Amino acid sequence: MRAVGVTEFGGPEALHVVELPEPQVGPGQVRIRVRAAAVNPTDTLIRSGARAQQLKDIPPPYVPGMDVAGTLDQIGEDAATDLRPGERVMAIVVPSGSHGAYSEFVVVPAGSVARAPAGATDAEAATLPMNGLTVRLALDVLDLAPGQTLAVSGAAGAVGGYAVQLARAAGLRVIADAAPRDEQLVKELGADVVVPRGDDFGAQVRAVAPHGADAVIDAALLDHLAIPAVRDGGRVATVRGFPGTQERGTVCHPVLVRGYAREQAKLDGLRQQAEDGQITLRWPPRSRRSRLRRPHRRLEAGGVRGRLVLEF
Repeated sequence: MRAVGVTEFGGPEALHVVELPEPQVGPGQVRIRVRAAAVNPTDTLIRSGARAQQLKDIPPPYVPGMDVAGTLDQIGEDAATDLRPGERVMAIVVPSGSHGAYSEFVVVPAGSVARAPAGATDAEAATLPMNGLTVRLALDVLDLAPGQTLAVSGAAGAVGGYAVQLARAAGLRVIADAAPRDEQLVKELGADVVVPRGDDFGAQVRAVAPHGADAVIDAALLDHLAIPAVRDGGRVATVRGFPGTQERGTVCHPVLVRGYAREQAKLDGLRQQAEDGQITLRWPPRSRRSRLRRPHRRLEAGGVRGRLVLEF
């Protein structure tokens, strides 16, 4: 089968089509014929070599990608699923070596797959699993009650946008940041209050909530700059492993989506929320495999709203 990956680390130009053996299902697994794979910031870390140490014992090629949508193709023995071959599905992929979402076929545990939202294209469905589960995990860890206040940084992006919408669906008051050109978008996503985006995120949140928010989801990777936005004893969910500090009794929770990679019920719950209109699947123009480097170039240029998609 054909996949997109790197044999040598580098910039977007290092990506190229590679030929790999077609994967076969094992017990408890399913195989998906991939039609669309989302392009996420974590994919650039594999491509660039930022995670070379983790891959040092695995031979190339290295295939990035954590989100797919397509058609269920095979079901292995003892796979706990009510899905059937031919159904349109979406899945989260935990990449390792040549196993990644940028492939014509991918094999994953049955618990990593759910039906695609009804009415969504493959490109739209591919934007939901990893980013949606990241936010679902963050909200579960923060464990806020309806009526409490959540501050969201990076609210115009994919993770931040889902954070705003899922928080509103949970009955939370949402304070979110935005650049001037994104203010209307973030309001439409459901933020109760929109504050200016910047390194003074904490001060901007406290201008609205003087004691600080009950919790923060830091989708903008502000790290220590996000801590002032939370009240004494509050909680902060970080999405790139930032451990934080315990100043003022605050607690940081590094959210690693791999912990929810087999939470099929959570993924299916996101599908239902998308169908119910509580989640907006957002993606810019798509790229065919023949133009495989363009999404990485656009992502690294910044300013992408939603999630880029590579189609197969």
